[in-house]
Amino acid sequence: MPLLHWLTRDTDIHAASETPYRLLEEMRELSCGERDTANMLIQGDNLDALKALLPYYAGKVKCIFIDPPYNTRSAFEHYDDNLEHTKWLAMIYPRLELLRELLSEEGSIWVTIDDNEAHYLKVIMDEIFGRKNFIGAVSWEKSDSPRMDAVFFSYRHDNVLVFAKNLAAVLFKKIPSNEIPEHYNRTDEKDRRYYTKPLRAMGGQGETRDARPTLYYSIKAPDGSEIYPRKQDGTDGAWRWNKEKVESEIDRIDWVNGKNGWTPYYRIYAENIKDRPAETIWGHSEVGTNRTSKAEIKLLALPERTFETPKPERLIQRILQIATNENDLVLDSFLGSGTTAAVAHKMGRRYIGIEMGDHAMTHCAPRLQKVIEGEQGGISEAVGWKGGGGFRFYRLGVPVFDESGHVAPEIRFAPLAAHIWFLETGIPYSGNADSPLLGSHEGTGYYLLYNGILGDNRPEGGNVLTTKVLACLPPHDGPKVIFGEGCLLSDERLKSREIMFRQIPYDIKAR
Repeated sequence: MPLLHWLTRDTDIHAASETPYRLLEEMRELSCGERDTANMLIQGDNLDALKALLPYYAGKVKCIFIDPPYNTRSAFEHYDDNLEHTKWLAMIYPRLELLRELLSEEGSIWVTIDDNEAHYLKVIMDEIFGRKNFIGAVSWEKSDSPRMDAVFFSYRHDNVLVFAKNLAAVLFKKIPSNEIPEHYNRTDEKDRRYYTKPLRAMGGQGETRDARPTLYYSIKAPDGSEIYPRKQDGTDGAWRWNKEKVESEIDRIDWVNGKNGWTPYYRIYAENIKDRPAETIWGHSEVGTNRTSKAEIKLLALPERTFETPKPERLIQRILQIATNENDLVLDSFLGSGTTAAVAHKMGRRYIGIEMGDHAMTHCAPRLQKVIEGEQGGISEAVGWKGGGGFRFYRLGVPVFDESGHVAPEIRFAPLAAHIWFLETGIPYSGNADSPLLGSHEGTGYYLLYNGILGDNRPEGGNVLTTKVLACLPPHDGPKVIFGEGCLLSDERLKSREIMFRQIPYDIKAR
């Protein structure tokens, strides 16, 4: 597969792996609503934040929506959007790598971008997600009026690139539709609109008498003649319906007498339309425009700052309608004004929003607080939103490891436990981190002796594996991996107890 090359590529493709793991520290005074919520608002560099989320959320996110800087060479107030092409690629590549790790197998990622970088972004995403996992590109009509001062084209659309983690596992939902398509162009005696399709199966080699013998039979035409399913070459074909269904649905059969004789068609009524597949062109009347979103933000009466390209709530609603179900986890690592989190909250999805600027506090948190209070802007009326829920506000803490590779002295037991569990098993940690036995994975028990989990910080108190400490450990029947600061047991003793000892910090992967 062709790869995209740029000046700093060799360095940039390793940026994600070289980013240190950091702690996430909750700011209780900035959190809001229900305390047991899983919703997270994180302030900090999104590369660091994404790496910090891995031990907990790798493979757990159902839908990612990001609206990264467009590299328009017209710097925004809140983003360094005036990035040259190489710097833009250096920024986006490692973040996409980490986002892929966070996606679930049935998950999808949606990225809005304009034509300045869209084609380069597609090549990069082909590399990271796999070209076979490309789902499509949506054109969103972001403006409801032309620009009369345009030199060449009046650009009125943005692109939304959509990729799957694993295309075979993705199942998109259809979207509700109250419109009747134009091809329902006939009306019956009850004024019901419909169109017709041939009753004869129109497929390929499989739609033959030999392949489908139960679907080969005669139907009586209006003149009493017996009609069999014949293919255009005169060979025997097959009907779409079996004989019993034809008899029960005879009122839906229309007959046409053409040059080759009678042909039966069946009616498809518009009243049976409930949902339709999403299309690749989303008009401004369907999902709103930049003008719509600016008005939505203005109604929230947030501090006076201008977001040049906010996204309307209906746009995010459409994406979440297609790609998620209630309680699924949604992630936006370029949260901006907070639209994705607000919409996910109103639609009953769990969410993680990451924003590096001060407006994580001045705009995102206040906006979500208004959502919790029941604000009625955006999609609130459409989804029947009345308020409730909550979110937790986090900031990035210190790296798990210091510059020399040792565990930083500020690190507590729980984050180190989550880090070790993820690196050993490849799955997020969901335990309580209140025991040296972190859990069992594929028959192996994983233990951590750190920070006096068994009582105190003296060697005999639990950080060093001794005979006394071993006797105090919760039992596990099978192989055991034990992390600790030291070990006083012989190799023979470890082998007899099926123990693999790993020393902190040397046997912990620092990056």
